[in-house]
Amino acid sequence: LKQVFNKDKTFRPKRKFEPGTQRFELHKRAQASLNSGVDLKAAVQLPSGEEQNDWVAVHVVDFFNRINLIYGTICEFCTERTCPVMSGGPRYEYRWQDDLKYKKPTALPAPQYMNLLMDWIEVQINNEDIFPTSVGKCKEE
Repeated sequence: LKQVFNKDKTFRPKRKFEPGTQRFELHKRAQASLNSGVDLKAAVQLPSGEEQNDWVAVHVVDFFNRINLIYGTICEFCTERTCPVMSGGPRYEYRWQDDLKYKKPTALPAPQYMNLLMDWIEVQINNEDIFPTSVGKCKEE
């Protein structure tokens, strides 16, 4: 188990909400509804009186944390040798493009693709312009 949570792997610490904030309270509400075994549709429904962007942000961050944890448990089994391609089965291959280092869609081994993806997502959720930590300041597109 020690290898699973090795910092040199792709596992990242959970993004947390500051206790006492409205986002923290929304997170607690989301956790309680998801852990209670209720209908998923009802669990993600916007609570009355809450801001939709705040509710979505809480679920996006929670989803990232869960995916990160799941990937952290399997990353030692998916190496560049055992997973030379990032694919969704035999018919789909995912290629990385970020307009920085990878200007064109590029085939990468699955671990490298996942590292880039998780880094990119982490940058997005830590970007105050996209996911502000103070409620009511979401960027409108």
